[in-house]
Amino acid sequence: MSWSEDRIHRALTRGPRPRALAGSRGHDAAVLTPLAGAPTICVDATIEGVHFRARTPPRVVGRKACARALSDLAATAARPHAVLLSLCAPRSRSTAWLLAAIAGVRATARAHGADLVGGDLACAEGPTSLTVTALGAWTGPGRPPGRDRARPGQVVVLTGPTGGSLLGRHLRPVPRIEEGRRLARLGASALMDVSDGLAWDLHRLARASGVRIELDMRQLPVHADARRRARRTGRTPLDHALHDGEDHELVATLSARVVARAPGSPIGRVVRGSGVILDYGERRVLWRPAMGGWKHGG
Repeated sequence: MSWSEDRIHRALTRGPRPRALAGSRGHDAAVLTPLAGAPTICVDATIEGVHFRARTPPRVVGRKACARALSDLAATAARPHAVLLSLCAPRSRSTAWLLAAIAGVRATARAHGADLVGGDLACAEGPTSLTVTALGAWTGPGRPPGRDRARPGQVVVLTGPTGGSLLGRHLRPVPRIEEGRRLARLGASALMDVSDGLAWDLHRLARASGVRIELDMRQLPVHADARRRARRTGRTPLDHALHDGEDHELVATLSARVVARAPGSPIGRVVRGSGVILDYGERRVLWRPAMGGWKHGG
């Protein structure tokens, strides 16, 4: 039996009223309570076969879909306010599956101070997909951080270890909301979510800012999962830490004088030039996109 849009709509009205909602519940467009700062918005798709497998529990899928979008808000140091969900699924999915996935989105949003306030449902053959739009507010002074604002002389900071996420962390990302806000308060000019592989994301940050990033490979925090993956794949733990992706940590560029107070570890520096240099101490390697990282469409 196919899932039922009407049953899902009726079930959604029985949940708690979204805190961010000022207008009617269940309306096609959500009227929200006022934001406390500059509106900040992002959208992220979570697709069966790309971001999760067909047998992944639906609540886990919903949690991941919401967390991915909230992680992008974290990369602008915004405070989450509301999310929208567009869910497309084939007839073979059950109503219970969709409700569980929606519950995962709702719970993750509420855990980070936001609410699921609306969205859209569609039935179509093909992979199931959940597209979450997240709305937040930038409340800091001055210009918000961006990936085009790294400056020579700054230090690069990473909020946590990377690599090996396919052992399970890829299904339960944790958006670094408070870390992003702390980094912004410390004056981080550039800030970015690490989702497609640390080296590839640093390359894009350096390219957008017109600078070179020199990555100290001796300081790079390598996740224990990267070491476990390396034992299976024959690749080095450092290779996994650089290229696996879906870590959802933050990288930031800061003045050296505040790094000791920053959440995370210093992993390199910003200098004049272009690209990313992998500094192993005894040798230096220019990183190239062909070395790894996730790139949609090749």
